[in-house]
Amino acid sequence: MRSVLLRRLLGTIPLVFGISTLVFFLAHAAPGDPTLLFLSDDSDPAVAAHLRQNFGLDRPLHEQYFRWLARLAQGDFGHSFAQKRPVAEILMEAVPNTLLLSSVSLVLLFAGGIGIGVLSAIRKGTWLDRIATLLSFFFYSMPSFWLALMLLLLFSYHFDWLPASQMHSLSFQYEAFSWWGKLGDRLVHLALPALALSLGTLAGVARYARAGMLEAMQQDFVRTARAKGLPEGTVIWKHAFRNALLPMITLLGLYIPFLISGAVIVETIFAWPGMGRVAITAIFQRDYPVVMATTILSACLVVLGSLLADLLYSWADPRIRVPSGRQAAGTGGTPQ
Repeated sequence: MRSVLLRRLLGTIPLVFGISTLVFFLAHAAPGDPTLLFLSDDSDPAVAAHLRQNFGLDRPLHEQYFRWLARLAQGDFGHSFAQKRPVAEILMEAVPNTLLLSSVSLVLLFAGGIGIGVLSAIRKGTWLDRIATLLSFFFYSMPSFWLALMLLLLFSYHFDWLPASQMHSLSFQYEAFSWWGKLGDRLVHLALPALALSLGTLAGVARYARAGMLEAMQQDFVRTARAKGLPEGTVIWKHAFRNALLPMITLLGLYIPFLISGAVIVETIFAWPGMGRVAITAIFQRDYPVVMATTILSACLVVLGSLLADLLYSWADPRIRVPSGRQAAGTGGTPQ
């Protein structure tokens, strides 16, 4: 297993390198000039040339690329053109906020999705099952930006139950809260973004859970448990549910990339100070160092999520584990 994990980790290096290289040249090929943020229409061309020299944009593109690659190998993401500070500081502020939003959304989508799916399977054919199926298909088919806007319109502007943006209240209000007050304020601000990010994916998990539960309830061990006279609750939750839950664990790694990519839209709509919002702002400002850093970090998180999915698949089903060299040699043979 360790050798398989090491090979897959090494295999992700060319992928991340290829993504970063592609984004570097696409970002620099896009129309626009980062120096225009600091210049007016009647600025002296000498000032613009001096700015380009300070940003390193006066060098040939291939030279800029290799200089950036050399700094990246040393763990240096460079300095932001717009914010005039190290990109690492910007990421250290934004990444924890994105991880918080994604983690809460992950808990919501699995807890809610599995609960709805299991309940729908137990009540198969009833009005509850039909309503759950209808709502699951509806939310699964809706894009995350539409769900975010509808939640914002309904719960923030129409009913005024939840705040529309930011991570917490205004600074002078937030600092006056007690520790529990600050926690409650952050949870209230987290509710809409987490719900918008998880709602569509939750519907997909609910369908997986329903199908897995229905399949488990038709297995022989469930019939045997019922034949022994065990209570229906014990049969469902101790026998059927435990076996239906195992395939659901493998979905954990698969949904991490979806949450990371979906956070870009949700963070922008709710003004959540995370990595997605930082990336969108940097794209509009032509802030190349920030764009490159957020792209590489996002690619690493997506790759790690995919790697986690592979490991969970191997753990849940030993039949799909990659055999070692000795096992492969032992099972191989001449064709009959």
